[in-house]
Amino acid sequence: MQTPLRSKLIVNVAQIIVWAGIFLTPSLVTWTMTGSSGTALGVLYGTAKTVFPFFLVYFLNYFLLVPKCLYGSHRRGFYLFNLLLITLLTLWVFFPREPVPQEVLDQFGEKNAWAIYVGGIVAHVFFQLIIILLAVGVRYTMRAHDALLQAEEERRKSTEAELTWLKNQLNPHFLFNTLNNISSLTQIDPDQAQERIGQLSDTLRYALYDSEAEKVPLSGEVAFMDNYIDLMALRCSERTRVERSLILPDHEVMIAPLLFISLIENAFKHGVSARNDSLIRMDLHTEGKDLCFVCENTVFEKETVDRSGSGIGLVNLRRRLELIYPGQYTYRQSVAEGLYRVEIRLKNLL
Repeated sequence: MQTPLRSKLIVNVAQIIVWAGIFLTPSLVTWTMTGSSGTALGVLYGTAKTVFPFFLVYFLNYFLLVPKCLYGSHRRGFYLFNLLLITLLTLWVFFPREPVPQEVLDQFGEKNAWAIYVGGIVAHVFFQLIIILLAVGVRYTMRAHDALLQAEEERRKSTEAELTWLKNQLNPHFLFNTLNNISSLTQIDPDQAQERIGQLSDTLRYALYDSEAEKVPLSGEVAFMDNYIDLMALRCSERTRVERSLILPDHEVMIAPLLFISLIENAFKHGVSARNDSLIRMDLHTEGKDLCFVCENTVFEKETVDRSGSGIGLVNLRRRLELIYPGQYTYRQSVAEGLYRVEIRLKNLL
């Protein structure tokens, strides 16, 4: 993103180039056409004498009067200083009045020559006013642009803060439940308990550190999901069938971290029953250039509102998708034949 300081530098350099072109172009054209450096220097002197008042008006307004007075608390000073500046420059250019060449008087007459002189003064003042308006316009445009950049920066920081908060909303019960399950395993199968401790360590390391990046490799995300599913499955009985098919694409893909974990957590939370057969199915695959993740779980009637498809985790997921992939995703959820199904499709990700 372009910073206000950088944009201001670009505009200032561009203005210097434009004014340098105004000063130098007539003399360069003359030198190219005549080949006479003396004539070119004379044209340069004449151009500088003509252009300098406008140059002075522009840059005094651009760097001093507009930002300090017009946009400050001294607007009256802006008008008074410009009135004084225009008066002094007009007097410097047109007074004392040089004698009108006789050939001009012979061609136009004394009355018309005087009218031309007065017209030159009026035109000079008019162009100075135009230059002042130009300086005000450029400053106004830059000010509006800086305000837009600042608003975008604040919006970006706000979005990053919101994404950080949303990303860190892993259910703390997952940690407590997993530790309890591993504690039970230590008495039944110490080797498996040790393996699960390693998985828990990898899972927490990924959630706390590796996922700090804005985008992470999909392979790392899938490894995290595999560990998470294994640990969550520890709490399930033999009546729960856990199926997964997490197929990586042929080449590495970058993805927002911890994007699908709330769906998996929701499936284990709402799709498992101690008294009934349960099914949890997860599928990650590609379709063309789209990445698709499908999560299904059995649905059991609950008296409370704590059910599949609800909860802050899924609300956070929808919000993250909207912030990270606006207009580039689809989110579909449905219930059919006793299965709750959520499908997320990230478009043109591959």
